[in-house]
Amino acid sequence: MSTLLTFPGQGAQHADMLHDLPQEALVRQTLEEATDCLGLGLAEIDSAEALRSTRGVQLSLLIAGVASARLLAAAGCEPDMVLGLSIGAYPAAVVAGSLAFADALHLVRLRGDLMQQAYPSGYGMSAVIGLSLTQVENIVAAQFLADSPIYVANINSPEQVVVAGHEAGLARVAEVAVRDYNARKVARIAISVPSHCALLAPQAEELGAAFATVELARPRCTYVSASVARALFVPEKIRDDLANNMARQVHWHDAATHAYERGARLAIEAFPGGTLTGLCRSVFSSGGDAVAMSQNSLSNLATLHKRYAE
Repeated sequence: MSTLLTFPGQGAQHADMLHDLPQEALVRQTLEEATDCLGLGLAEIDSAEALRSTRGVQLSLLIAGVASARLLAAAGCEPDMVLGLSIGAYPAAVVAGSLAFADALHLVRLRGDLMQQAYPSGYGMSAVIGLSLTQVENIVAAQFLADSPIYVANINSPEQVVVAGHEAGLARVAEVAVRDYNARKVARIAISVPSHCALLAPQAEELGAAFATVELARPRCTYVSASVARALFVPEKIRDDLANNMARQVHWHDAATHAYERGARLAIEAFPGGTLTGLCRSVFSSGGDAVAMSQNSLSNLATLHKRYAE
């Protein structure tokens, strides 16, 4: 049995999130490493103002994810598998040893800028809760318009599907989902760009060109892709996954299930998230556990890790 470390995507952020990490030497070292590499002060990354930009959000989640893994490793909780949602794939790749932290910082800064510049306003994402994938696909197909496109972006669970696109399209989806399909809830996510759909294909191609100059290594632990819901071991496959995941659907439920089928029994979610923990619990409930670092002490996590490693 093994431990899966999960890394949240956009929507998990909050102002001063890096300042709120545990006041440990490893965390301070990680923050200094990141700010020195980027040439930015911490407040320029995770302040409320900085988090209004996609770049600030994505950099903050990358840094928090790497700091989380270092804290866990120091407590004896080395992961056997890693899995990240969207931007979370980048700290996953760093922790797996496939991507250098410095390279990840520069690539994520570019990634955030490309996404923000392409869609500075008028777009976003909404979570539809309580409907099946087929129902949401039917709604999206019926409500798609060329001047306000919408797409199915994330299949997070059998009853949680995320839609991305133009704000007018998202509004139509919300109205129809609740009125005609009795969805329990439709909620906007704290994301200002239409991730995980064809709208970001040109930006993914540009990011891919930047990736061509970066060296990736074979992972030292199992890297699970949320885009293809499979473990990837070949550096070129991981490169392709990271460069293009912004424009590809997320298959979170299938990816978590794949990790479980490969032997993962404890899923630990990195700071600052908690949403992935809820999503993983439905997968791990029959013979495992899913917990969040934001809701547990390191000593408790170490105890759980030891129990499931036995």
